Amino acid sequence: MSGALDEEDARALAGREVALIDLLDRLLQGGVVLAGDLVLSIADVDLVRIDLRAVIAPVDAEHPAPLLL
Repeated sequence: MSGALDEEDARALAGREVALIDLLDRLLQGGVVLAGDLVLSIADVDLVRIDLRAVIAPVDAEHPAPLLL
């Protein structure tokens, strides 16, 4: 499974509402990479800058979570 919606899945989802939990479940089955930048500025002066880089992947018997020491 590639994780991307194929044409048949896209048509099936086009006519119905999808709960947020169902969408998250589908995305997390294969993993998600999040990337984003947030800059808070006043009068063109950057006050706060937040860079977000996260990889979220499923944990199962085949791919166990790494041990934290």
